[in-house]
Amino acid sequence: MLTSLQNSLVKQIRKLHSRKERHKQELFLLEGTHLLEEACAVNYPLEVVCCTLEWQAAHSALWEQACSRCDRFEIVSEEVLSVIATTVQPDGVIATAKRSSAMQVPFTGLLLALETIQDPGNLGTMIRTAAAASASGLWLSADSVDLDNPKVLRASAGQWFRLPMAVSASLKDTVSLAKQARMQIVATLPSATLTYWQVDWRKPSLILLGNEGAGLSASLAAMADVEVRIPLSPGVESLNVAIAAALMLYEAQRQITSYKLGVTS
Repeated sequence: MLTSLQNSLVKQIRKLHSRKERHKQELFLLEGTHLLEEACAVNYPLEVVCCTLEWQAAHSALWEQACSRCDRFEIVSEEVLSVIATTVQPDGVIATAKRSSAMQVPFTGLLLALETIQDPGNLGTMIRTAAAASASGLWLSADSVDLDNPKVLRASAGQWFRLPMAVSASLKDTVSLAKQARMQIVATLPSATLTYWQVDWRKPSLILLGNEGAGLSASLAAMADVEVRIPLSPGVESLNVAIAAALMLYEAQRQITSYKLGVTS
């Protein structure tokens, strides 16, 4: 059992709390039973798995499954686990995994393109919602929070492993490729005339969403084929970006499902 906080593995994992170290080591953290279950369900390759004796006894099957697809596994003390975890009350298990190369995000169906998203909770929620609404994938600007930030993974509730995602070096280039694939580009702007439910979401569509504070940049918004707004009551300045994404994703799903069922309303 690992009990020393000075152990080299403990120090290495603890460093993964920072973005700089995750990029340097090309590793990221998986914290908690649910994320480990989801990683194992899709056969995501693991590097190291650390757990307490209590967790191992309560999750023997998952422990064996995780150990079968990792390079190293260790039983650690409660103190060690609390040091390598980013959460205040870790549930007993932490793993590390290789940062993945860009996944193939198809230019079809329904896509999100997110510009300069800073809050990991927002990004994780949008990943979770996009997966739930059967979106085809998600593009993220390079100046956004890391896709593999620990808080992003937790907020995604495990859907991080199921949604095709990629970081775009240039969202303008990504939007141009979507246009070439004949996707409809939809930008959310408060000045738009159309409401989000007046768009024909049955067309393959890419939804542009901007930074939590500054919104969508003018240069990216100018590339949109359709501008939409989300009506707000007087005195309400804006909606949370994750809520805005959810409204449009589910309106798109409603229209697509209604069309397949032959419902006209």
